[in-house]
Amino acid sequence: MPSPRPLTLAIALIAAGASLDAMAQQAESLDTLTVTAQAATKTETPFNETPQAVSRITQEEIRAQGSQSVQVATRYSAGVFTGQYGATAGRYDAIKLRGFGSDSIDNQYLDGLKLLNDKGTYSILQIDPYFLESIEVVKGPSSVLYGRAAPGGLVALTSKQPLFTSHRQVQASAGTQGHLGVGFDVGDQLGDSGRAAYRVVGLVRDAESQWEHIENQRYAIAPSLAFDLGDDTSLTLMAYLQKDPKGGYYGGLPAEGTLYDRNGKRISNNFYDGEKEYETFDREQAMLGYQLEHRFNDTLTARQNFRYVDSSVDYGQVYNTAAWNGNELGRTYFGADEELDALAVDNQLIAGFGLGSAEHTILAGLDYQQRETDAYWELGRGFSPINPFEPTYGSDGSLTPFQDNDRELKQTGLYLQDQIALDRWRFTLSGRYDWVEVDNKVEDVYSGTNRRQQREEENFSGRAALLYAFDNGLSPYISYSESFSPNSNVDENGDLIASSEAEQVELGVKYQPNDTRDQYSIAAFQIDQDNTANYIQGLMAYRAVGSTRSRGIELEATKHFTDNAHVRASYTYTDVDIQKAEDGTQGLTPVATPEHMVSLWGSYGFQDGPLADLTTGLGVRYIGDSWANAANTLEVPGYTLVDASLRYDLSRLGVSGLTAQLNANNVLDKEYVGACYSESVCYFGAERSVTATLSYDF
Repeated sequence: MPSPRPLTLAIALIAAGASLDAMAQQAESLDTLTVTAQAATKTETPFNETPQAVSRITQEEIRAQGSQSVQVATRYSAGVFTGQYGATAGRYDAIKLRGFGSDSIDNQYLDGLKLLNDKGTYSILQIDPYFLESIEVVKGPSSVLYGRAAPGGLVALTSKQPLFTSHRQVQASAGTQGHLGVGFDVGDQLGDSGRAAYRVVGLVRDAESQWEHIENQRYAIAPSLAFDLGDDTSLTLMAYLQKDPKGGYYGGLPAEGTLYDRNGKRISNNFYDGEKEYETFDREQAMLGYQLEHRFNDTLTARQNFRYVDSSVDYGQVYNTAAWNGNELGRTYFGADEELDALAVDNQLIAGFGLGSAEHTILAGLDYQQRETDAYWELGRGFSPINPFEPTYGSDGSLTPFQDNDRELKQTGLYLQDQIALDRWRFTLSGRYDWVEVDNKVEDVYSGTNRRQQREEENFSGRAALLYAFDNGLSPYISYSESFSPNSNVDENGDLIASSEAEQVELGVKYQPNDTRDQYSIAAFQIDQDNTANYIQGLMAYRAVGSTRSRGIELEATKHFTDNAHVRASYTYTDVDIQKAEDGTQGLTPVATPEHMVSLWGSYGFQDGPLADLTTGLGVRYIGDSWANAANTLEVPGYTLVDASLRYDLSRLGVSGLTAQLNANNVLDKEYVGACYSESVCYFGAERSVTATLSYDF
């Protein structure tokens, strides 16, 4: 049985924070922060009036922790597991929520619209956190507002937009693994009218990696324009352009040699199993969109959000087959040339009015999504085996056309939500109806066969919630919500997987003491998902395993002791088991699903003495044991990681606006396996990395 110490530690940390309210009240200047959870309701709803567990990561936290991916930025949030692909996850942001990971690459939203990834291909988009204002992690089913969605929740990204004030920042960074980077963030008003503003954010980054022969490169820029078209109308135009000529590494190794010895030896966490001449990952993505809002009167507001996406991926990789022959591993090749075109639009009407003694906020919406992917795949044969203990490279093989895929998904949704305030009571009632079309065409180039799968579905999703907001900031709540996820993926026979559906019951308490920025929450939940589909490693296919239940408890606290000292602490307990299955796994726990997780990040800024203007940060993350195979006979051991930061304001030295920062992840350089998806595929965790950043704001 897992040790109960993580739970004891988490409760002690959160209780300690709660007992120090007096210290916070003695702070000389403490601004009240009214945090809203817009992603959970699509309206501006205060933290302690939102009947759903939500974690918000601010731009300051992203910067302080030196996060270079959205996945890394969310690692200190309750209910979030980011280690499922170990150190290889820099290419994609795979964020597992409440034990559900099959849709984890397809659970992100940018400025209210879904990032239209095709998780059955390599056409997966990624947003660099340097371009973000904040991140909200919404836990539990959210289909009632967004349509197709993963049952564990969603990750909502908010981009940096024009501020109508002058600001300029440039920064340069250098670090381990050959890291070099420069970035800039500039903006101001346009003209003298005060009705137009611009902002341009840019980034160039180049680095080697944990693995030999592997590099990471990124060029990105995001221009935006905001217009005040009158007292009641605003328009923001946004673009995001990103090119990743080299996209790191994405490969696993067998459990034998990583979790336990192979002939008395362990594989190094720097081992590269491919061939440099065949290693390719070149991704380009362009997004163009706008946000339009018009206020008709004090009661009625209309909004329209739109985005068009064009993306291309050129991928190729030699990788091991997990088949041992002595001390050598067999190898094969897979390649892809893909194009993705997508668009999304969300139309909203928001009405706020009183009716009797109740206040209503009505949200009515109509949204549409369309995604088309052209994916050409090829296979490779003839590559020689490799000895991971004494690797040699230079093998050649032959490449053979495999498949040409045309994949299309369309979704239209109509939704309605009523948030009712009656004295201290808060009621939320929501409903949504979706129409979904899936059309997949597959030409098997190797065999010369063709097939087509089409499906049209309709689905209703609902949500109901009740919350009571006490005057002191304490808010207990109960909610029921549903989700569905239509599938454009196929099983090993080439047939479309049935859509998955899920429902959740959540009980929770939120607490934000009056006149403070402190926030505390506890949530207990149960999610039941039918038609769970799991990815089959090595077959480019999925398998419906039946139904899955996830139960858990999440505790999270953000405590500001003073203006210069704060702590974020969280504890996650997740009990996931397969309720029904046709593959003999009934009653077992899915792989890569730790039961216990604890995290703590604290920062302290010195104000006086020789250390004045120095801010220190220290984080500790504990990830508990998880299963390495479907039979639950082999475990991935738990691990504890330490992160740290130092930031110094050089203004004291006479250079106003200049800041130096040092970030270290995995300070103790612990070698560990992040997770396994079978005994054939395990992922090493990230080694120690250190980055120094110099920022100048002027």
